[in-house]
Amino acid sequence: MSKKLKNTLLGLAAVFVIMQLFQIDKTNPPVLKDQDFIVLAQPPEHLQQVLRDACYDCHSNETAYPWYTSVAPISWWIRRHINEGRKHLNFSVWAEYDAEKQDHKLEECEEEVEEGEMPLSSYTIVHGEAKLSEADRRELAEWFASLR
Repeated sequence: MSKKLKNTLLGLAAVFVIMQLFQIDKTNPPVLKDQDFIVLAQPPEHLQQVLRDACYDCHSNETAYPWYTSVAPISWWIRRHINEGRKHLNFSVWAEYDAEKQDHKLEECEEEVEEGEMPLSSYTIVHGEAKLSEADRRELAEWFASLR
C-alpha cells in the first residue's frame, strides 16, 4: 500500500471517528393519547398495526431509534427524514389540526399510500414489517378515504 493511500485512509478514518462525536437527539416529544390519530380515528386492529409499522416511525412522536441511528452520518440523514416527516404530518398531534387540515392530510395519505409513495422504499429496505402488501395498501387507502 502506498504511503499516500495509507494517509488518505487514516484521514478518512479520523474524520469518521470525529463525526461520531456529533450524535442526534433521540428524545421523542411527549405523546398525549387524546391527540393521537389512532386513538381518535379508531381504525380496525389490523390497520392500527399497519399504521404503527409503516407510518409512525417518521410521522409521529413515537419514533423507535434502531442501533444504526447511532452511526453518523447515517443518523443525520435519518434525523432529517424524521423532522421532515413530522413537519409534513404528525399523527401524535392529529387533534391539533383543524377539520380542513385533517381532511387534506387524509386525502394526501390516501394518495401517497395508493400510489406507493409511502412508506419510502429506503425505509422498507431496512424495516421489512413496514412494506405494504397490495391488499394492505388498498385497505389503508380506502380507510383513509372513508374518514373524509
